This record gives sequence, C-alpha cells and structure tokens, in this order.
Amino acid sequence: MLRRRANGESVEQIQPDLIIPTGERKGQDPSVASVYRALAEHAKREAYPEAIEAARADFAALQAAGELPGPRLALADRASL
Repeated sequence: MLRRRANGESVEQIQPDLIIPTGERKGQDPSVASVYRALAEHAKREAYPEAIEAARADFAALQAAGELPGPRLALADRASL
C-alpha cells in the first residue's frame, strides 16, 4: 500500500485490492476511511519514532516490575465484590 501510494496512486484505487486478514470482516475490503487511518497512523509512527521507543521502554519497565494493571471485571462480577 505504501509503495503504491508513493507511486502516485490514490487511496480509492488501492483500496479494492486490499483484504482484511482477520476478524469479523475477514476477507473483505477495508473502507476508504480505514485506509486513510492506517496511512495516518503510519505517518505518525514515522514522524515520532522516539515516542514509540519511549512507550515501549515504559511498558517493558512496568511489565518487569509487575505493575501492569490486570483486566477489569465485567459489571456483573463487580456486583459480587
């Protein structure tokens, strides 16, 4: 997708050739909006690589210290507390 976009193709031209690999819509084409969101997310990661590395380092430190919060209980489970 990135290569085709760099070669001047529009998102509307690229979108029909893409396929969602997993989930409820597996095998279908993503929406044009989803393609734009993916491109924006990629651009953000490319623009701020130090922020991504800092977030990964912070997460690893929390994991090592055992300070990651666990999953939240469903509302029905909270009532029994």
